[in-house]
Amino acid sequence: MLRTWFEIALWKRILVALLLGIIVGAIWGEGAASIKWIGDLFLRLIRMVIVPLVFVTLVSGIVSMGDPAKLGSLGVKTLAIYLLTTLVAIVIGLILVVLIQPGAGISLADVIPEQVQDVVPIGERLMDIFPENIFAAFAEGNILSIIFFSLLVGIGLLTIGEKGKPLADLMAAGAETMIKITLWVMEVAPFGVFALVAWRAGSQGVLALLDVVNLALAVTIGCVAHVLIMHGILMKYVLKLSPIKFFSGARDAMILAFSTSSSSATLPVSMSVAEENLGISPVVASTVLPLGATINMDGTALYVGIVTVFGAQALGIELSLVDYIIIAGATTLASIGTAAVPSASLMLMPVSMGAIGMSGEEIALIIGFILPFDRPLDMLRTSVNVTGDLSVSTVVANWEGEFDKEIFERPVKF
Repeated sequence: MLRTWFEIALWKRILVALLLGIIVGAIWGEGAASIKWIGDLFLRLIRMVIVPLVFVTLVSGIVSMGDPAKLGSLGVKTLAIYLLTTLVAIVIGLILVVLIQPGAGISLADVIPEQVQDVVPIGERLMDIFPENIFAAFAEGNILSIIFFSLLVGIGLLTIGEKGKPLADLMAAGAETMIKITLWVMEVAPFGVFALVAWRAGSQGVLALLDVVNLALAVTIGCVAHVLIMHGILMKYVLKLSPIKFFSGARDAMILAFSTSSSSATLPVSMSVAEENLGISPVVASTVLPLGATINMDGTALYVGIVTVFGAQALGIELSLVDYIIIAGATTLASIGTAAVPSASLMLMPVSMGAIGMSGEEIALIIGFILPFDRPLDMLRTSVNVTGDLSVSTVVANWEGEFDKEIFERPVKF
């Protein structure tokens, strides 16, 4: 029985849990609050892995770029354009969430005790990035400080080369370990979803679950807009190539990414379509695509930015221009170390939310609110991630003279 349970795809188990939660909540009513602790336990497990996951995966992600001297122009161009496309994705998401205001009609402020937050001067906000005591920053979960320190460690390891290999290997092993632990935590997701959906449906009514529709709409429009605008522009105006032929050639990888919700699982197919459909040479495909699966998270970053502002809107938190800049910067940098596993965005959300001063209780509330509906949106944003990997690979291959236009122009069989 237990073996059969684990043989079922996680997204299917989460979907069943979602449906059962709605039914149980509708029947049980207010009594469903008695099982909310199961959902709270899952959220606590997520918060447990955030700090170590961000640190080791971010350091490992930077180290995986290799020796800068060996990477040369290929590595610099790849990293620069990956960061650029991720930043553009976040900006698109932030613009959409401000325009659509998906959290404006939802009031979550009364769910948690009222907190009076003083306005923090911009100088003090910037000073928080530079920790006086990194161990205190880890203990307090100061995400901006942890990101800054992780960047220093990663760059330091790249700089010292072979001397840093033992620590680099330790970070790589730590990243693999934390990813494995994260996967274990995600196995609890069906139970957490069931409990949270039953509690919300029972205490607020089944129709309250529809509050997430506008959020899903903003994410969907953002993902489609980013793919068409960002990568369409790269193909048509930067490379003078047909965007239709690019999307046609990348189709198989995009579909597989949508179904698996994992950039890593899609990597073999991505490399295949890159070489056979898009005319990208093996040397570029084997370098740029694995790096993209590690550090390029356009769809994930867009989603996290939207959810962060959505949470602020629902909680009645006023955001300044500085807050939006911090969200964009923190999410872009943290996405470098985001694990390429399903629902990895759940681990990135506390980074973005914590960067603008949301409390742990507020973060848990927002994650619990969107958790039941995360999986279908995860499928969409993973497809965006993989599309970005292939687009950047095409750009870099052109710039490096490793591109076969005849293969790119060749019709792709449907």
